[in-house]
Amino acid sequence: MSVSRRSRLWALLAVGVGVGFAPEVGAQNAPLPERAFVDGLAFEPLRFTPPSVDEHEVAGVKVFHLYDPALPIVDVFLRFDGGYGRFGIENYAAGTALPSLLRTGGTVDANADSLDVAIESLALQMSFGGGGNSISSSLNTLRSSLDEALAVWWSMLVRPAFDSAALEVWRGRELESMRRRVDDPGRLAFSEFNRLMYGDHPIGWELTAADLAPERLTTSRVRDLYRRIVCREGLVIGVAGDLHWSEARSRLDAMLAELPSCPSEVPRAPLPDIRREAGIFLIPKALDQSTIVMAHATALRQDTTRDFFASRIGNSILGANGFSSRLLGRVRTEEGLAYSATSLWTAPERYDGLIGATTRTGSATTVAAIDLILDIMNDVRREPPSTSEVDDTVDQFVNGFVFAFESAGQIVARRMAQEAGGLPADWLGQYVDGMQSVRPADVHDTFRRHLDPGAFTILVVGDPDRFDQPLESLGFGPVTLLDPDRPTSGPSGSPRSPG
Repeated sequence: MSVSRRSRLWALLAVGVGVGFAPEVGAQNAPLPERAFVDGLAFEPLRFTPPSVDEHEVAGVKVFHLYDPALPIVDVFLRFDGGYGRFGIENYAAGTALPSLLRTGGTVDANADSLDVAIESLALQMSFGGGGNSISSSLNTLRSSLDEALAVWWSMLVRPAFDSAALEVWRGRELESMRRRVDDPGRLAFSEFNRLMYGDHPIGWELTAADLAPERLTTSRVRDLYRRIVCREGLVIGVAGDLHWSEARSRLDAMLAELPSCPSEVPRAPLPDIRREAGIFLIPKALDQSTIVMAHATALRQDTTRDFFASRIGNSILGANGFSSRLLGRVRTEEGLAYSATSLWTAPERYDGLIGATTRTGSATTVAAIDLILDIMNDVRREPPSTSEVDDTVDQFVNGFVFAFESAGQIVARRMAQEAGGLPADWLGQYVDGMQSVRPADVHDTFRRHLDPGAFTILVVGDPDRFDQPLESLGFGPVTLLDPDRPTSGPSGSPRSPG
C-alpha cells in the first residue's frame, strides 16, 4: 500500500528554514532561495506493508498468532460469539452482568479476594468486557509468569463461581447508575436518541428496575447464559508477543481441553427497524445548556466501494476531525455557539447506519446552533470540498495509519476485529488504497446521495423556557415531549408545544 508524502514540514526542518535567519533590510518581500529549493523537492511514495498475522486452528478454534520478541511480554485475547443482544431482552441484565461477574465472582477453587491477590502479585493486566454481540477477555503478562498467569485467568473463564454477593454488588451499582442517568444530559441524550432510532432492539435497550429485579436477574440465569456463550464453537483466540507458535500451541491444547462444546447454536443478531421519519423531540430539563443530537438513517455499509471511502473522508471534513472540520470551525470558532460540535457517520456491515451531528450550546442559542449545523450540512451537499481539504484529510488518515501497528498485541487484536466483522485478511491494505483514491467529486457525490438534512430526527435535552426561538420554528413539525421513564419498547411521547 502506498502512503503519500505531500507535506514539506520535514524538508523545512531539514534545511533549517527560519532558524537564525535574518533577511537583509529591504529584502523582506523577496522570495527566499530556500523556499524554491523546498518547493522543488519530490519524494517517492512510501511503501508500507502491515505486519502479517499467522492463522492456525487448535481443537477446531481459530487462532491468530504473531511472534514478537522485542519485549518479554505475552498478550492473549479471547472473543466469544454471543452477547446480551442475541438472547432476548429477558436476558439483557444477565448478559450485561456476565463479563463483570467473570472477573469479580470468584471461581470454584478460589474466592475473589484470593484471585485479586494472585493477579496483583503476578502484575497481570486483565480485561473482561462484552456488548450486544460478543464477550471478550484479554491477558497481558510477563513471559516469565505466563504459566501462572494462564492458570489464574483460565480458571476465571472456565470454572466461575458467580458468587451471589458479587451479583448483588453489581445489581446495586447498576440501579444507582440507572437513577443517575437522568442527571447526566449527555448520557441521557445519547441513550434516548438510540431508543428513538432503534426502538425495541438491543441498541435501543436501557436497563430498568424490572430488568434488575431479583426474580429476573439471578445467578442461575447468568450461569445458563454463560454456558451458551463461553464454549468452544464460538471462540476466536489471539496470541501475540514473546511466544513461539509451538509454545503457544501446547498451552492452548491443554486449555481448550477444559472448554466444553456449545449446547446449541448462538442466535443470529437481530436486524434493527430504524426510524425513518423526520421529527423533533424534547426532554425538558432546567439546564443552562442544551444537548443536541440529530441524525437520519443511511444505507451506506462498510465495504470496499468508493462511497464508503468517500464517506470516511467526508465525515472527517464535515465534523469528525476536530478543529480542522467545518462544524467546529463555524459553530465554535466563527459563531461562538458551542465549545464542541462533531459529526457522525456510522457504517455497520449488516444494516443501515446513521449520519448526523451532536453539540452542546447555551440554552439561549439552541435553535441558532441547530440552524447553523443544518446550513453547514446543506453547504456540503451544494458544493464539493476543496482539493486541499480532501488531500489534507487523506494525508492525516494515511500518515496516522502506522500508529495502528505499534505493538504485536495491537496488530493481533485488530486482525481479530476484522474477522469478527467479516472483513478480508487484506482489508487494511484495501482501506488505505481506497482512502487515497478519494477525490473531491467523490465526497460531494456521496454527500448528495446520502445526506438529507430535512430528514433528521432531532433530540434536544434542555430548558424550553430559555430557548432563543420555539423548536417548531425549525420546520420539523410539532415537538414531541419524551419521558425518559417510558417503557423500553418504543419512542412514545406526546406531540405538543413545550411552551
